[in-house]
Amino acid sequence: MAFNLKHYIFRAFRELLLYHHNSLEFRAKLFAALIAANEEHGDCELKIVQDAGMTIYKDDDRANTLRLTVEEYLSKVEEDNGLAIDELIDDLIKDLKQYPRYTDKITIEPYLHITRCCKDEESRIYQERIISLYQRLKDENSKKSKPKTTAPTIDNSCQ
Repeated sequence: MAFNLKHYIFRAFRELLLYHHNSLEFRAKLFAALIAANEEHGDCELKIVQDAGMTIYKDDDRANTLRLTVEEYLSKVEEDNGLAIDELIDDLIKDLKQYPRYTDKITIEPYLHITRCCKDEESRIYQERIISLYQRLKDENSKKSKPKTTAPTIDNSCQ
């Protein structure tokens, strides 16, 4: 009961109660788009999200919030209320343009673990293509976000 109440309050007031909620939302979209590619997803994928959340945040509340946010996005995709995998990916691309630092939040390893939960070959191929897209976005945006540095000139003349 207490967990459900806390979840409801977090869901309703996430922007106010959660520090850096935008970056958590970004990570949730990454996971949700990938998981939604497998129509038969279940607890296996959500356990990986929970574990990844603990690795990232080292905090139960934040890891639980990540998992719950992923579940919310998955519910929206499943209910077909205007949110689909394509829209999630479009949102991710927009977020990366607005916040180039989010490139660092794309961590490929947990996504690879999620593909192991998938039993359907076609769904797994779809997930692998999404991961390839994530890697390409990460590579492209890493190049853009790193400042170009020039080596300092050193005067070697002895006058």
